[in-house]
Amino acid sequence: MTGPTLSSLARPTTLREQALVALRSAITSGQYRPGDHLGEVEIAERLSVSRGTVREALRHLQQEGLVTAGARGMLRVSQLSPVEVRELFQVREALEGLALRQIIETSRGPEAARALREAVARLRDAVASDADLNAKVEADLTFHLLLCELSGNSVLLRTWRQLEGPIRVVIMNASTDRREVAMAASAHLPVVEAIERGDAAAAQAVLHAHMAAAVEQLGVMDGDQTES
Repeated sequence: MTGPTLSSLARPTTLREQALVALRSAITSGQYRPGDHLGEVEIAERLSVSRGTVREALRHLQQEGLVTAGARGMLRVSQLSPVEVRELFQVREALEGLALRQIIETSRGPEAARALREAVARLRDAVASDADLNAKVEADLTFHLLLCELSGNSVLLRTWRQLEGPIRVVIMNASTDRREVAMAASAHLPVVEAIERGDAAAAQAVLHAHMAAAVEQLGVMDGDQTES
């Protein structure tokens, strides 16, 4: 298991922020996998910072939902059960569904559809190319982030971003085949087409189908059985 480093990152202001960025990146990129122990001593030595600095960063990541305390307070990368993945995507669907309604019910629809079509094209190119996994996941989540941004609802956007870390962990740790299905451009295009038609009901139905399919693909880890 490789761990985080500070050298390749744009340097935030403080050592705590540097450690936080490095650890968050290591978790959401799959360097640390769900259930991995996060030892303060090992991380502090790797990052060349104090244990107190690492402790503060890990405490922040607990608040983000990326780190959880296990037996005897031992910190590990959060590991979502299939039920928790389903609940995560239900909340995500509610937020993105609201974004869709607000886009369609305002004059932003045509402009939003054009921007989202461009995001779908970038996603298609990333998935079809030899881009690394991080680039593919970024292209996928950029589409959904843009959807929330285009709603014009700042609270909605902030709330969605609080889910982004756990969503990334779920995607990164699914099997390759399951990820490819969930991130396919063809699964995102119907959302754009519904916006273009100004059909809020169809947009909601398409989004529900997309999220249900994502849960089916991403909510089952290797060795788990699909829930009936």
